[in-house]
Amino acid sequence: MDYKNSGVDIEAGYKSVELMKEHVKKTMREEVLGGLGGFAGAFSLAKIKEMEDPVLLSGTDGCGTKVKLAIIMDKHDTIGIDAVAMCVNDIACAGGEPLFFLDYIACGKNYPEKIADIVKGVAEGCLQSEAALIGGETAEHPGLMPEEDYDLAGFAVGVVDKKDMITGENLKPGDVLIGMASTGVHSNGFSLVRKVFEKELNKEGLETYYEELGTTLGEALLAPTRIYVKALKAVKNAGVTVKACSHITGGGFYENVPRMLKDGVRAVIKKDSYQIPPIFGMLAKKGDIEEHMMYNTYNMGIGMVVAVDAADAERAMEAMKSAGDTPYIIGSIEAGEKGVTLC
Repeated sequence: MDYKNSGVDIEAGYKSVELMKEHVKKTMREEVLGGLGGFAGAFSLAKIKEMEDPVLLSGTDGCGTKVKLAIIMDKHDTIGIDAVAMCVNDIACAGGEPLFFLDYIACGKNYPEKIADIVKGVAEGCLQSEAALIGGETAEHPGLMPEEDYDLAGFAVGVVDKKDMITGENLKPGDVLIGMASTGVHSNGFSLVRKVFEKELNKEGLETYYEELGTTLGEALLAPTRIYVKALKAVKNAGVTVKACSHITGGGFYENVPRMLKDGVRAVIKKDSYQIPPIFGMLAKKGDIEEHMMYNTYNMGIGMVVAVDAADAERAMEAMKSAGDTPYIIGSIEAGEKGVTLC
């Protein structure tokens, strides 16, 4: 009897590491010390010393049951972008720069090429956010998970000078709310998505083309979460102060927008201020989901909401566009009880 007989293939693990090295290498920053394969990822903090009052920021998350769609479609090279996005967007939301990321893949059986594909997506997410992929873990769980299944999660660490933190404390009535377009459902609410499209959750169903979507159902749902790190950095570099910021994830507008507000102010968002992606209309219609629940579960086409002074709105939007994002003025800040009004 050996470890392989029990369901854990050490040789497959070695092969996975070799296959993923080319992807990991692309994400390296000059602060990274050592290479892949050490017991700990090492990252120099020399540059941080230049800040007046450096604050470390961290975020951890996974992709939820969106992973199930990747498994059904046998397409694993983008789900890693989602894992990174969910973490680094939260760091950027606080005004921080993501420094590095570590991933964790749990699988029923280690298929090296599949694992390398997953890490390829993680590396792409790191490239998009300029974070280094400095470590990770692939754990084989025979008997705990079916052989074809896996789950993916990770965490990121970032830094911000305390004076540059986005806290919402300087919000005032008249400030403008800018929403940056999402790429679709992103990585939240997929348990409901899977319930709604229960009959389509097979390779044939997900490969069906829909005119209203302009793509297949699977491609629309698996579209990776947008990473907004570069857009927010561009706004800062343009000399615009972001007063408050909200990453629209699970809980949609109703849960996430109030998190960016201080007491005494209210966010007022106009639902017709931007075009809602068709996947949300299809979801609502097919699942008979009422509007409030849609806005309480999904991003509805807006992945990040930023509050700026009205005089800075145009400059902020130009900076976002320069980073490849699509911004809309979606509302404003008003005096009132802390919360959000959708009208």
